[in-house]
Amino acid sequence: MHMMRSKYIITFLIILLLAAIAGTAYFFFYVKEKAPATPITSYEECVAAGFPSLESYPPQCITSTGEHFTQNVGNAIEKEDKIQITSPQPGETVTSPLIVKGKARGTWYFEASFPVFVTDWDGKIIGEGHAEASGDWMTTEFVPYVATITFAVDPQVYSKRGSLILQKDNPSGMPENDDAIEIPIMFQ
Repeated sequence: MHMMRSKYIITFLIILLLAAIAGTAYFFFYVKEKAPATPITSYEECVAAGFPSLESYPPQCITSTGEHFTQNVGNAIEKEDKIQITSPQPGETVTSPLIVKGKARGTWYFEASFPVFVTDWDGKIIGEGHAEASGDWMTTEFVPYVATITFAVDPQVYSKRGSLILQKDNPSGMPENDDAIEIPIMFQ
């Protein structure tokens, strides 16, 4: 009887050892291969590494290890009841001249226009102009706009990232009437 118990214990230990070896092999040959060689720290890096981007807004990317990264869309979501941008999209790579299109509530305009700025990585304004209403702006409804902004990126700039800022026109100059939407962009 003692010998039978020893055989069961030895058999159990061998099965446990084989399971541990199989688990280790699975990790090193399957999971480790799927893990990225360099750490992923952003949505853009996740997509560039070949991981899927979910059809959501804002877009999200999930790595094989289950990490989630969400694309930075600036404050577009919180401002969408006041102003919307159809082109360029957040994170899009742009060139000069940049054509900006969308729609804004009539209260965003003054004299049928509002200021638009392009800034570099450091927040320095590298291009500016005005978006013009494509319809009757004296309303509280959405009115289409278009702007063409020419800008120049310093070739020695630290990063190819920048921002597109659409500022509510505020002829009163009162701070409580200020508002803006900021969208991240990339320069070519």
